[in-house]
This record gives sequence, structure tokens and C-alpha cells, in this order.
Amino acid sequence: MIELGLSRVSRLVQQNPLTWKAIHIAGTNGKGSISAYLSHLLSSEGIRCGRFTSPHLIDRWDCITIGERVVKESLFRQIEDQVKLRDQTLGIGASEFELLTATAFEIFNHEQVDVGVVEVGMGGRLDATNILNNVLVSVIAKIGMDHQAFLGSTIEEIAGEKAGILKPGVPCVVDATNESAVIETITKRARDLKIDATFVSPSKVEEQMPPLAQLFHKLDLEPHQQENMCCAVSALRLALSEIRPQTDTFSLLPRLADVKWPGRLENVSLQPLISRTEPILLDGAHNPQSAEVLGKYVDRKLRADSNKVTWVVAASSGKDLAGVFRSIIRPGDNVATAEFGPVDGMPWVAPTNASELAGSIRSIPEIGRVQEFEGELLPAIKWASEVADGQPLVIAGSLYLVSDVHRLLRDVQK
Repeated sequence: MIELGLSRVSRLVQQNPLTWKAIHIAGTNGKGSISAYLSHLLSSEGIRCGRFTSPHLIDRWDCITIGERVVKESLFRQIEDQVKLRDQTLGIGASEFELLTATAFEIFNHEQVDVGVVEVGMGGRLDATNILNNVLVSVIAKIGMDHQAFLGSTIEEIAGEKAGILKPGVPCVVDATNESAVIETITKRARDLKIDATFVSPSKVEEQMPPLAQLFHKLDLEPHQQENMCCAVSALRLALSEIRPQTDTFSLLPRLADVKWPGRLENVSLQPLISRTEPILLDGAHNPQSAEVLGKYVDRKLRADSNKVTWVVAASSGKDLAGVFRSIIRPGDNVATAEFGPVDGMPWVAPTNASELAGSIRSIPEIGRVQEFEGELLPAIKWASEVADGQPLVIAGSLYLVSDVHRLLRDVQK
């Protein structure tokens, strides 16, 4: 289950003080991409960098990387066993995510990283990652309505929880495209702490970071990708000014074109799982904000040649189904509703029943064919592929669904 708070993880980690500096990233959307950009640029500059994101993609340990490589399973299990033994011996009763966070941090110690790029799990103020005490820069990405049961029912309350990662003496970078209520909340928090806050956005990139603006002209990027790059590059400049002041941050920018972040606007081939030769679009959009981004991308890129899109969708239990799917699924689209499988290390996560999800989808006016698939995912993908008949096919609605697709592909390619 989810248990926010810092007391348990603090007792776990204080046994082994952290030996590295951190870049700490909070937000509802964009955290993973910003983490990937930062990790890639730091590693390519020869700085030993660890990265901790959540959730994992395929295996429980692939949320931890050292120098852009997934940590070895043997090392992960060795450190995890030590952490779990300490938890048991001290009678702490840490949650699964707290155990994972302590494991990641101690792997960073073991691997002698210089910088750890750390993504908040949920919220910020009471998230297990917020025990970090040697932070180079804090980053606040795009904030939206998500996890209201834990973070608050208003955007201001949620922003306040995210801004809880801000610390005295630590500069912060904020995505300035956030709505005004979010900006006001973070500005107040930064003012109270007397820290420098840098607000960045693509609309001001010519003024703030001209070399990044030049890169934007060369790359075909979506608006949210530009926003995330602005945050990452601004944070990198602040971090390097402390640890590698002689480095010209802007000289590293061409390397951003090489960064790939699985499950975000990812085009993949599903052969040999299915006979379809055309790529499918795989995206982990799982809240109204990320779904809106996906919907705009699909409308611009996929509907230009075909008015109809076929979808395979799933959602975590408790999600705002209408808020997610009404911004991406259009009249005439065909939809297979599916369920993702058990999530390793996150037993509290469960999928929305495929029939319940299908009922919500059928309420979309003039919707096309809707078919529910309870249990195994592959039959849903095969049905959707046949219905799409070579036309656009998108799998979306949950990061755990993305994980299952990648797992199916890996298993069939062994």
C-alpha cells in the first residue's frame, strides 16, 4: 500500500549516509523525460551519474541506472536484501517504495556516483525521495490533477505538495507553462525559503537559452518535449556550475537528439507478436494532462491520413476515465479495452475492469466498435490489429500497460 511520510525511510537510509549530490525532480508529467535528458547529458560529459525513476518498465530494477545502463540484477538484489534485513532488524516496517528508494540510494553509494538524478514517486513533501540532503538543484515539471486522494483536491494543494521538495539554499527550476495557480503557489514557497527560482518555457527560450532555441528549430519536437528540455537544460546549467564550472552546458545540447524515453510517443513494431508490419504508437498517458498531449499528437500526426484510429486502452483502478479517454478517443474510433497484469513490487496497483472501462468508452458519442478483453493482453492487441487493418493503432492509458507490451515483446524475441 502507499504510505507517505519520511520517518521510516530516514531510519533506513541514515545507517549509510549518502555520498553523492542530487538533482531532485517533482511534477505530475514530464519527470521521466527530464530525468532522461539530465542523465544522458551528465553521463556523456564523463560525470558518473545514477538515475532513479518510477515505475519500472519491465523489471523491478530497470528503474535504476548507472551511467545510462540498467543496474545489474545481482547487485540490485544484493543491496535490496541488505535494506530489507535492516528494515526487519530495526522493526521499521517500510513500504515497498521506501525499500526501493533506500535500495537505489545505496546502489548509488556503492557505485560511487557523482550525481544522482532522482524522480519523486508521488507528490514531493512526504515522498520517500525527499530525504535527500545534498541537492544541487530542484526541478518542478508540469503539474496537473492526479493522486487527489493523497495530494489534495485542488491544483493549489497538489502544487504545494510538489513544492515540498524545495529546500533552503537550493536553487530551483520551474516549468513556466504551468497554470497561474501553480506558479503562484511555487513562487510563494520559493519566496518563503529565500531561494532563487528560474521559470523557463519555450516561449522565452530565445531570450533565456538561445542555443537551445536553435536546437528546437532543427528537431521536430512536441510542445511538451520542448518544455521538458527547457527544464532539463536550465537545471543542468545550475548543477554544472557547482560540480563542473568549466563545462559549457550549451556545447552538450546536440546530444539531446539521441535521448529516447520508452513509452512516451514511442513507435514500435509488434512483430512477431502480430502480423501487422506497420508501427504502432505506444504511450503511457494516464491522466487528463498527459492524455491531452497525446490526443493533440495523434490528431496532428496520425489523423492527417486517416480519420479513424484504433486503440488498445487500459487504466489503473480509480483513474478519471472520462478525463483521460475523452480527450484522445474520437467519434468513429475503434477501441479494445484491456487489463494490465500484476505490477512487481507494487501490489496495491490494480487495473480497471475491462468491462467497466468499455462502458465508459461506449458513452463517447458515435463511437465505433468497442470490445472488452479481460485477462490476457495479447488477444486485445490482435483484435485491434485486425480492426485497424494497417491504419493507425495506438496503445495507451497506463504506464503499466506499456510495461506489459514491452514484456510481451521481450518474451517473444528471446
